[in-house]
Amino acid sequence: MSFDNPLILDRGDLTAIADTERRHGSRIILANGCFDLFHVGHVRYLEGAKALGGFLVVGINSDRQVTLLKGKGRPYMPENERAEIVAALRCVDAVTVFDEPTVEELIKAIRPDFHAKGTDYTSETVPEREIVRAYGGQVAIVGDPKDHSSTDFISRTFDHRDTETQSDLES
Repeated sequence: MSFDNPLILDRGDLTAIADTERRHGSRIILANGCFDLFHVGHVRYLEGAKALGGFLVVGINSDRQVTLLKGKGRPYMPENERAEIVAALRCVDAVTVFDEPTVEELIKAIRPDFHAKGTDYTSETVPEREIVRAYGGQVAIVGDPKDHSSTDFISRTFDHRDTETQSDLES
């Protein structure tokens, strides 16, 4: 799963690196998402996660899981390209693609000190909060207000295109 990028790791390699980083005094931070059609909200979320101070791991939903979450026709970009884009950010230390319906198994594998989620959550609505708290980890809400969404962007783009097409037909 390396996609020729040393920051993109399979679960086994990621777990080993997270353990090494922790032994060297780093705190492990986990952020996750689909990251389909990358936008400024994603950048702010990941920078906010990194600002917690530590080794930032980003879990990316597999293509199969994005389709199940977002519907037919998604993702727009394949998982290897989404992983490569995320890995290119200065704030990101490691990336992995996960194929489970939730990030719970990845959390259990690397036991992050912080599980960072975006502002569309509160610390009490993060689905994985109990797993994180059970081993002493913390849930952190980071990033700017959820004013950016790939799904909304796509809807606006198609709505705008449909309006232009209708105007052309009426001309």
